[in-house]
Amino acid sequence: MLADTSITRGKKSFNVRSNNGFSLKNQQLELILQRIAASLPPPGTNPPSGLGNPGPLGLGSFALTTFMFSVFNAGSYLIDPNLLPVVIPVALFYGGIAQFAAGMWEYRVNNTFGATTFVSYGAFWMSFAGYAYFIIPQIESTNKVNKASGLFLLSWLIFTLYMNIAAWRVSRAVFSLFTVLSLTFLFLVIGNLANISVIIEIGGWFGIVTAFLAWYCSAAVMINTTFKKSILPIGTYKSKEKTLSTINIYP
Repeated sequence: MLADTSITRGKKSFNVRSNNGFSLKNQQLELILQRIAASLPPPGTNPPSGLGNPGPLGLGSFALTTFMFSVFNAGSYLIDPNLLPVVIPVALFYGGIAQFAAGMWEYRVNNTFGATTFVSYGAFWMSFAGYAYFIIPQIESTNKVNKASGLFLLSWLIFTLYMNIAAWRVSRAVFSLFTVLSLTFLFLVIGNLANISVIIEIGGWFGIVTAFLAWYCSAAVMINTTFKKSILPIGTYKSKEKTLSTINIYP
């Protein structure tokens, strides 16, 4: 038996035929179409990437490298300055490459703030390693290493200042991190350009505080994600408006 079902929409009529006697009514077909439409992603959106949160990696690599470098800046009474080369491989591989990779993954999960932060500071640590290993030995004879270092750090201070403004919309913990980091760069810039060691040491202590704030943010994301509840608060910014993209670096 051949069954016919006629479905009328507006002025158009559609027939559903089945040679086994099965037929669909108008309401049944409408329900099927609605369920199919509901299962499809909204227009202009991408399917989930399946990636984890690269935030803890980026924050952890930034924190560890900043801590090691800042210990040397804080003064010779903390550690022998002759051991400074130990920072270079850490700055290159962990603070540099690992953090840079975390930033690229942040682009993949549609996090512009996290991507810009980690890629930039990953590049900062890689460039610092290159500067310390290749450039400083070449310009030591000019007795202007501090001037060159001051210019190097001043450029990163400018970048950090406007990222500090953007961090206000991320979380209180991240905003605090960028605020202290800005002060760290400020004291290091002034200390190097004016060649005043005590100001550089103050910048070193601010850098140590910066490192622990970054470690806290990294630990908060890692622990909160693992336990699936908020154990370490970070004061996430809650917008009253719906935005096209979410900042998910520190959920």
